[in-house]
Amino acid sequence: MFRYYQKKIIPMEHQKFNFRSLEELKETILRLGVELPFSERLSDELPTSEGMGGELPVSERLDVLKTPLLLGSYLINNRIAIHPMEGCDGTADGTPGELTFRRYERFGASGAGLLWVEACAVNHEGRGNARHLYLNRDSLPSFKKLFNGMMAAAKPASENDFRLISLYNTSDTTSKADIQSNTDHQSTHSEQNGNSITFRPYTVLQLTHSGRYSKPSPDATAVVAVCKNPYLDPYSNPKRRLVTDEELERLEDLYVETAQLAKEVGFDAVDVKCCHRYLISELLSAHTREGRYGGSFKNRVRFLLNIIDKLKANVEINVVVRFNAYDAIPYPYGWGTDENGRPALDEPRRLMQMLWEKGVRLVNITTGNPYYNPHIGRPADIGPYIAAEHPVESAARMLHIIKEMKAAATGMTLVGTGFSWFREYGANIAAGCIEKGWLDIAGFGRQSFAYPDFARDIFANGAMSRNKCCVTCTKCTELMRFGGQTGCIVRDSKIYLPLWREATKGRTMMSAKIAHHV
Repeated sequence: MFRYYQKKIIPMEHQKFNFRSLEELKETILRLGVELPFSERLSDELPTSEGMGGELPVSERLDVLKTPLLLGSYLINNRIAIHPMEGCDGTADGTPGELTFRRYERFGASGAGLLWVEACAVNHEGRGNARHLYLNRDSLPSFKKLFNGMMAAAKPASENDFRLISLYNTSDTTSKADIQSNTDHQSTHSEQNGNSITFRPYTVLQLTHSGRYSKPSPDATAVVAVCKNPYLDPYSNPKRRLVTDEELERLEDLYVETAQLAKEVGFDAVDVKCCHRYLISELLSAHTREGRYGGSFKNRVRFLLNIIDKLKANVEINVVVRFNAYDAIPYPYGWGTDENGRPALDEPRRLMQMLWEKGVRLVNITTGNPYYNPHIGRPADIGPYIAAEHPVESAARMLHIIKEMKAAATGMTLVGTGFSWFREYGANIAAGCIEKGWLDIAGFGRQSFAYPDFARDIFANGAMSRNKCCVTCTKCTELMRFGGQTGCIVRDSKIYLPLWREATKGRTMMSAKIAHHV
């Protein structure tokens, strides 16, 4: 039975973040009865990390968030990732816009070791909005410019402090001696291979089709869904039809074409996006669908695994996956759930093991559906409704699910989430989770909009600044839902507050009522 608490949980109503110290946060965790690891050792010397991507030496006085991590032939220079956060700031043809370039230059300079670039559609019909990024042969030059700008911003920080070394001709079982030997002789080795030492973050481009949430234009009529869903249908585009098996088979090849372009841009990996109830995520839950892509577990994972097989056979690029392990929608319309919508993780565990067998070595786990039950994956102070539980409980559930996924494939490098609501203490929770082996890399999403240099502050100052943190007001999501270019209206107000005012003019603001639908 899945449990995320140490004793019988004591129900607490939703509360906004109001902690003045880490001790106050710890008291609330204890009162709730949930188990959440945390670390106060953000500047202490830590022992070598073993069994989480390889045995690596840790430099003196380097805390766990600074610990490098071996991923195949790469050392990811630290344990912090920027999550794929859509800015809805591309152009009508899918090329990056002015604010896209600004955002990724800021992310590049953040100091994070892993930059997971936002969802990029594999065709026009799969775009989630009219500004959704779309990588194709025509937009390729703009994406190269975006990537190069991001890397140029990252280079000073990476060379001085947060180094990523590309180790050629090494394997997943590279030993500590092999790493040292490759590093010591990198100049000679690079000359033989025509390469040089690379100092930069590890980069991933997320590939997607938005499925039932597609809206490439305001009058889009060809939106596709996987199957009928009584929980989601009232909250998604009514102009939808069911995608056919033949269309799905053709879409598999579009992922391959887009991945080849991502390689040309320079990305280290592509993510086959499988979360938040976009197309592939919905296929995982297609218990009621007939045909090759629905019904049995084998059929429901077919589309995802076919894409992975085709990518590995046709494109020389690493393949990674961000997937929902739990969407909190009752079976047979949910994934990772029972008939009451509670976690039932047997199938997500099986998928983790299958991904490992397919050669996937990096997975990013999330939960919930931002259109239907956002508090499951994004605990917030303010949102479209008041969740009927404390945000600490929401975060604890998510982190325990992540822990379960790590246990299902212990060799997998796993990116976790759920830290932004904790403000400056998110670093403590992230470090605690890594120390306990729940996950390997801590990913931050909303926090990166508000506070793009949070990783640099953690490394330089041993702490995050409360006055720069995300306040989880959900205005970035609200701005996106109302068709605006999104960012933080609180911490980046000069740019985004005017955009928010324009987008929300004459609109009804988000509700402050309890969401009975969840």
